[in-house]
Amino acid sequence: MFAYLKGLAAFIEVLIFVIGIVPVTPRVDYGGEKYVAPAVETPMNIVENGETVFSIITADGADDCILTAADELQTYLKKISGAELEIVSESDFVGEKAIVLGETLLEKEITAIDRSLIAEDGFVLYSDGDYLLIAGEDSRGTLYGVYTFLEEYLGVRWFTPELEVVPESDDIVIDAAINRKVEPSFSVRRNDCSGTNNAHRARTKMNVSFWNEAPEYGGAMTFVLWDVTLDVLVPDALFAEHPEYFAMNPDGTRTTDHVCLSNPEVLEIAIENGRKAILECERDSKYIHIGQKDNMNYCHCETCEEINAKYGTVCSTTILFTNAFADALDDEFPDMTFTFYAYNETDRPPTDLSLRCNPNVVPVLCGIHKACRSHPLTECGAIDGNENFQNLFMDNEPMVAQDHVNWTKVADRTFIYDYTINFLNVAQFFSNFETMQSTMKYMHDIGITGYVYNCGDGHYAAFNELRNYLLCKLQWDVNADVEYHMNDFLKAYYGEQAAPYIKEIIDIQTAQIRATAHAFDFDWHYQSGFYPFYTVNKLNRLWTKALNADVTDEQRFEIEVANLSWEYFKANQYIGKYSFLNPMRQKANEELYDSFISHNVSRVSSFGLIPQDKSTVDFSLRPFNWR
Repeated sequence: MFAYLKGLAAFIEVLIFVIGIVPVTPRVDYGGEKYVAPAVETPMNIVENGETVFSIITADGADDCILTAADELQTYLKKISGAELEIVSESDFVGEKAIVLGETLLEKEITAIDRSLIAEDGFVLYSDGDYLLIAGEDSRGTLYGVYTFLEEYLGVRWFTPELEVVPESDDIVIDAAINRKVEPSFSVRRNDCSGTNNAHRARTKMNVSFWNEAPEYGGAMTFVLWDVTLDVLVPDALFAEHPEYFAMNPDGTRTTDHVCLSNPEVLEIAIENGRKAILECERDSKYIHIGQKDNMNYCHCETCEEINAKYGTVCSTTILFTNAFADALDDEFPDMTFTFYAYNETDRPPTDLSLRCNPNVVPVLCGIHKACRSHPLTECGAIDGNENFQNLFMDNEPMVAQDHVNWTKVADRTFIYDYTINFLNVAQFFSNFETMQSTMKYMHDIGITGYVYNCGDGHYAAFNELRNYLLCKLQWDVNADVEYHMNDFLKAYYGEQAAPYIKEIIDIQTAQIRATAHAFDFDWHYQSGFYPFYTVNKLNRLWTKALNADVTDEQRFEIEVANLSWEYFKANQYIGKYSFLNPMRQKANEELYDSFISHNVSRVSSFGLIPQDKSTVDFSLRPFNWR
């Protein structure tokens, strides 16, 4: 009864904010440590009045990654100042001032670096007035050090693969006493945005590519097999002769929706197909994945049920299967890591923590898609988007947060497969900006070691370019100042004059959704918060100001694209010109459709394209039905 009274109180509070009796304060803390620009106490002039006496030094016989680092540094220093620093091997260096890249003999004359104390992909930045040393734990770390130097000290930005900002100055001045060790928060990082390439992946310090090794950028984490792989390891074609290899339904029938992971013959088949895939892989991949199909039809045979009951999770058979798979292949492929999905029915960890993953077995945790994104992961217990009283207003345990803690107890390494958009309604504003930093810091603090996937590529979503930029910052540094980086992006992407309006829009929507709704990655209700009339009017005014701002044509186009998320929401909610009371409502819907098409927005949902044949669209329906 007490829980229902609390739920009723929460409902009344939401009602107060929805009706507008009490306005929601649009004050949002996006998290992170306040950004502080690097100080220059003792100037060290790398370029002065467009001239330089500095060279870029690499070791004799430097590898391709170090040569990329040198070339990138030379290119951007020239873009900034017009001065071109010569790239020379250390045995050919005869000057007195230089930027030294990577491990060289010259390094030992400048300062002592113990690379065993630097994490993978980490680096040291050191200056003494004559030398700037950028020295990574390995070559890729050195490359990341170059990008960090260009970004943090010289103001270069790579906002998207197409949008970079390079300041111009006749002088390049840094402090003569820099001494920093920089290390990533997560050892494994992946967030490909739309249109990404090897260069942009390196510039945002993402080290997972899945398929492309990119040695010139220091290499990347690739997989022999990734995503849904059980259909490759145990082909569906075996079902005709061996239905017992596949999942048993509760009614005793068999289905190819999953495999029977307790069947020893299934394990042997998977081992042989896994061995074949590793031997035939043309990449030097060190990871292979056990991935179930995207459904919840796991095996209910007596043996699988007994194992899962013993350890307290449907994932028990997956853990045991992957451990045995790894044991069988470990001697032949000692450098291989074996990952598996903890997803859908298998996303919960064992309750019996004696069931552990092998040291070379890594769970890829997908359960975060059940968590609300408009409230802190450790506080909000809502677990899906169903529109019922309990889910919207009652208190539930923060199950996802605790599950992740328990996963770190049964595995030496754990990766997050993070969903970062609302798949069902990608065209509407998705309110996860406020919780990104706190969620990722929580994951880091409990011992999660990698973020292997985010949904930035292949999915149109409102404000997704901004989201992808911030996610990269946080995967590298969970304490990054999100608001600083957000404002930085908005000014470049939407224009200096429009940026403050769009920032205020994001603040208002974030605060309003936090106060009145939950936000889910698979949000089956179409609300994006509930707004009193005066908040709707204010947002309309802000969008008008942004659209009328003095910006470039490219920036105005992106503002128009972003504005579609607000128009889409209003049309779904029958607000303003989309109201049932407006006789021109269908015409307004048609104009919205035309705007989507003219702005290259081909879908309002990840699960279906907007019809390209306009004559097939029923404009009496709300736009979330246009698929």
